[in-house]
Amino acid sequence: MRRYEMMIIVTDTLEEEAAVAAFDRAKDILAQQGGTLLDEAWWGRRKLAYEINKRDFGYYGVLDFEGTSEAVAELERLLKISDDIVRFKTVRPEIRVRASA
Repeated sequence: MRRYEMMIIVTDTLEEEAAVAAFDRAKDILAQQGGTLLDEAWWGRRKLAYEINKRDFGYYGVLDFEGTSEAVAELERLLKISDDIVRFKTVRPEIRVRASA
């Protein structure tokens, strides 16, 4: 299993409770696919860097997890078809190894 980070932007047309529920659905999908959630951060409502679908704000959340590439592909597939998710981005963070002196 590899480590991944995923930022999810939920539409601001929802109330915050509904936006948190959409974020929680992503965590549930990850668990169903056998992924392990290492850390999560809910950033709340923030201004977007640029306008998306005539909206200037969105709810941001970040997941730090371990999973297989198949689990990530399934999670991304389900996020793509969700009307509540504006954007998401998955990256593999660099593992930095210190050189001993």
